Amino acid sequence: MRGLRFLAAAALIAVSGQAAKAESLADTMVAAYRHSALIEQNRAVLRAADEDVAAAIAALRPIVQWTAAHTVQRAEGLTGYTTARSTSLQIGAQMTLYDWGRSQLAIDAAKEQVLATRQGLVAVEQDILLAAAVAFFDIKQANERVALQQNSVEVLGRERQAAQDRFDVGEITVTDVALADAQLAQTQAGLASAQGDLEIAREGYLAATGRFPGWLDAPPPLPKLPASVDEARAIGQRNHPLIAQAQRRAAAAELGVAIAAAERNPTLTGNLGVGVTRSARSQLDSGRDNFDSATVGLELNQTIYSGGRLPAAHRRAMAERDQARSALLNLSRQISQQVGESWANIDVARAQIGAIDQQIAAAQQAYNGVREEAALGARTTLDVLDAEQSLLEARADKITAEANLQLAHYQLLAAMGRLTVEHLNLGIPTYDPSQYYNAVRDAPYTSKQGESLDRVLRAIGRD
Repeated sequence: MRGLRFLAAAALIAVSGQAAKAESLADTMVAAYRHSALIEQNRAVLRAADEDVAAAIAALRPIVQWTAAHTVQRAEGLTGYTTARSTSLQIGAQMTLYDWGRSQLAIDAAKEQVLATRQGLVAVEQDILLAAAVAFFDIKQANERVALQQNSVEVLGRERQAAQDRFDVGEITVTDVALADAQLAQTQAGLASAQGDLEIAREGYLAATGRFPGWLDAPPPLPKLPASVDEARAIGQRNHPLIAQAQRRAAAAELGVAIAAAERNPTLTGNLGVGVTRSARSQLDSGRDNFDSATVGLELNQTIYSGGRLPAAHRRAMAERDQARSALLNLSRQISQQVGESWANIDVARAQIGAIDQQIAAAQQAYNGVREEAALGARTTLDVLDAEQSLLEARADKITAEANLQLAHYQLLAAMGRLTVEHLNLGIPTYDPSQYYNAVRDAPYTSKQGESLDRVLRAIGRD
């Protein structure tokens, strides 16, 4: 019954696929890109990094604060009680006038972190598109295996009937019929397994794209490869977003060392304040006092001794710089390894397909010959079943090798940093990371982008 349901589903998909446009690999990638919550998450991370630049710039701007106070004081003296009331309002402004480059270094470091986060977003984009390719080829491979197993079940069903007919006329024994029954049952179990793999692949496709697959088109032509593996490695070193991200982080860590050293420099601060105070006294010493004040001042301060905190921070920054440099070197080696492995997988898959084609041709010829010989009594039923099983296994191996060849090409593109919407020409609008940055980099009090984001957050109940 389960096999019949799958046959009916396959027929329904085929009919609907003829009526509607088949989904291509590009369609799958576009759906995955638009569906991914991970991309949205990292876009939010990037917006947070943009705000770090705004916060660093704001450190060079004045801080204006107001303070309002009302006090009541009651004192007992020789002449009785005295109650004094005082109300004051003060407005003050404070601004760092010069800190010997410390704030500017912080701004530069925040910008480097923004650029690093942008590259991280590109890396996530590559992961999403590669996952879409994996889901696409898993569905294609699973469908082909189901069709192959279904065909094998039909062939073995005829073989089993032929064995039964030969047994009925006394040409073979009941053992031959039992062997045919066992082989048919084994193939039916393989069909059930292939159908289960197809269901698993459908769930993976749903997770990647947000929908179940329809009728999938044939894979596109294989992407063009560089002339050599060394050229592919060089492209990966230049273009891979994780390497670019590590380079930016190393630059930010270098600035962090300079910032830690600059913490020992003095800071020149300007102060401006105005205030109004109104006070009143009761009982014997009654009266009112009014005061208006204005202050302007400069303050120069520097830490002479911090108990070892500033030197420790400086050493920590140097250690983090060394860590970032080592991470860059390690990542560069990993990307080079990924390129080499993907290149090798392509060569292996191509060689396998060539050898399997020869194997299939030979297995098909052997199967046809064994069947003819069995019909003449020169071969047993077991010989026919073994030949059919060898042909089935060869065809299944070719399905796997072809899927591996396709996927290895896209793994190589990802290792070279070229598995992006832009490089693949998917023809969809992409996220502009500079739009939000340009809106907030000058640390405005509010922005259109910020207001739009607030509305979105309120709409989804996250504000």
